[in-house]
Amino acid sequence: MSTITTKNPYTKEDIKTYNLISDKELKQKLDLAEEQFQNWKSLQIKDRSKLLSNVAELLVQRKESYAKLMTQEMGKPITQGIAEIEKCAWVCDFYAKNADDFLADQLIDADTYESFISYDPLGVILAIMPWNYPFWQVMRFAVPTLMAGNTALLKHASSTTQCAIEIEKLFEDAGFPKGCFQTLLVSHSQIETILNNDIVKAVSLTGSEGAGRKIAEIAGKNLKKAVLELGGNNACIVLKDADLDKYIDTMSWARMQNAGQSCIAAKRFIVVEDIYDEFLSKFKSKVESYIIGNPTNSKTEIATMASVDLAKEVEEQVKKSLDRGAKVVYGNKRDHALYEPTILENVTTEMPVFKEEVFGPVAAIIKVKNEDEAYEMASNSRFGLGSMVFTEHTEKAKKRIGEIEDGAFFINELVKSDPRLPFGGTKASGYGRELSKEGILEFVNVKTVYINK
Repeated sequence: MSTITTKNPYTKEDIKTYNLISDKELKQKLDLAEEQFQNWKSLQIKDRSKLLSNVAELLVQRKESYAKLMTQEMGKPITQGIAEIEKCAWVCDFYAKNADDFLADQLIDADTYESFISYDPLGVILAIMPWNYPFWQVMRFAVPTLMAGNTALLKHASSTTQCAIEIEKLFEDAGFPKGCFQTLLVSHSQIETILNNDIVKAVSLTGSEGAGRKIAEIAGKNLKKAVLELGGNNACIVLKDADLDKYIDTMSWARMQNAGQSCIAAKRFIVVEDIYDEFLSKFKSKVESYIIGNPTNSKTEIATMASVDLAKEVEEQVKKSLDRGAKVVYGNKRDHALYEPTILENVTTEMPVFKEEVFGPVAAIIKVKNEDEAYEMASNSRFGLGSMVFTEHTEKAKKRIGEIEDGAFFINELVKSDPRLPFGGTKASGYGRELSKEGILEFVNVKTVYINK
């Protein structure tokens, strides 16, 4: 039988070995998900909301233990892990309060006695989730999906296997019937088996562009809906009137949070030449000030990356960029899985740090002549997850929203997910939306009902 062994990226020690389930066990879990769906879809939304409120309470009660688990499995600093769990409780509270309104029949004034739109659950939904936010990524999928009346299956990243197991236990401890949410310890080859099964009606994936293309191909072959939240190389535009003293902390954290392992991190800093030298000086000073070290220390701000292989991949992207003329302003040292926060300048459009997603703490700085060139440079990307602009002329910036094709446009703030707002990308960053009303409607049958008397 195949196994998974998790490893602590900071201590370099093996944590635990898990057995993958057999095809027979997988079939049993799929059958259970379908069986439970027939019951779950009929439960009143108010009753689902009560169970979801239980989940929120348990998350708050267990936030320290869950944060420690993330620290062990993927190196997240303990305080950031606690914040992640608190955000998970927030998304539970949000949908517990709003799901009934979001899913209410929508009356339509048509030429008949009665007509309306009904939002019916699809059935069993598969989620394929990454390791960088082990609880949040799962919860922002699972909560609206379950509240819509679907049941959920999770294939989590193998490196965060215990997090996946704990999430299933969380829902069951909160009172969700067994089978509503199940974690599947399966191989990559078994994923196609799952998607080929008629029981599974749709899939949601958060991950790399390559993984997204493979899953989209399988889902398309089976005529099943897919929501894909893929990579990004978000632009951070810094205009000449940006208030650096007010926002430099926000700008730097937009790149360095979670050791740079975030799809929505600011990866390309496009800075107008009038303010370039001042920006670079203040940005470097802020990055130098971060406390780097043991993720279990409450003062640590940047810790190890999630694995040595991931750190080596970032190192190689930087090396190729340096070979093409980029210059190191700060950092560029690797020790095992710990990659020092790094700032590069003289970055051009053909370098990996500009055109690829760099999933680590590396900031690429690009100097441009003016505002028009800044927006043009920001749009020069295969990705389309989010962009941010820092300027004192917010009304002027609002007029240029349409020039950016991304799924998000933030002014004087880092791009972030919020339960109240839809989240997702365009182009190579994927399609579909999570969170808000749009997120809960992704996995429902939008049904037209037309009644003559």
